[in-house]
Amino acid sequence: MKTKTILTSSVLAVFLSLNACGQFNLATQTTPIVKQSSSGICHDKTSSSYHRTKKFVAFDSVAACINSGGRLPKSKTNAIDKATKEAIDKNRSFVELYDRSDWPHWLDSDKDCQNTRNELLIETSTKPVSFKSEKQCNVLLGQWYDPYSGGTYSVSKELDLDHIVPLKFAHGGDKWSRQRKALFANDVENLILVQASLNRRKGAKGLDEWIPPNHPYRCEYIERFNRVMTKYALAFIPSEQRIVDRMVKACSQSN
Repeated sequence: MKTKTILTSSVLAVFLSLNACGQFNLATQTTPIVKQSSSGICHDKTSSSYHRTKKFVAFDSVAACINSGGRLPKSKTNAIDKATKEAIDKNRSFVELYDRSDWPHWLDSDKDCQNTRNELLIETSTKPVSFKSEKQCNVLLGQWYDPYSGGTYSVSKELDLDHIVPLKFAHGGDKWSRQRKALFANDVENLILVQASLNRRKGAKGLDEWIPPNHPYRCEYIERFNRVMTKYALAFIPSEQRIVDRMVKACSQSN
């Protein structure tokens, strides 16, 4: 099938470019960036077989290894096949090569031992918080309102820190640098503390598949979702955009 062939090539190109970018800073090290095993498999440092491969030809990138006649490990080939199928099934001209570890999140940017999640727990609690230890790094108790459910919670573990625009949903974000992914993953404009079970029910769904069950918050959720999409120059696919447009229109008429 011509469509699948084009998409597979596109997937491989994106995968190789991401690996090349991700390994760029390793080029000056004495250890090889990519090892081509005697069986012709290209192992970068993310491969579980990298350190076990003792007989190899060294390359500066996965792309160079592939171009020399090598091939990807089966696990990564399967990931590409899965992404290709997803692109075909969803009628997309791009793929989502998503690995959550590529998006550094819950960072402690100011090095005070409180990461993004704990800082938001402190900032949004409606009463003074208590911590798990004297170091005051991790919040234990407080009082938080969850706009997704409309409920109030007092134990931090009952809450998840949700990305309003999910990391996996960020169409086009797969091509970002690791630094920009970290910025997106920790942007408080895209973060909200919500009931853990609701967050997991939402998963990586966009506006066309999921909105909060708490009706009074729905239009604000839609507005925040769209604001983040615009801020990061992200795009809906046409079928999503049609649904979102109808939602926005309905919200404007209800105001």
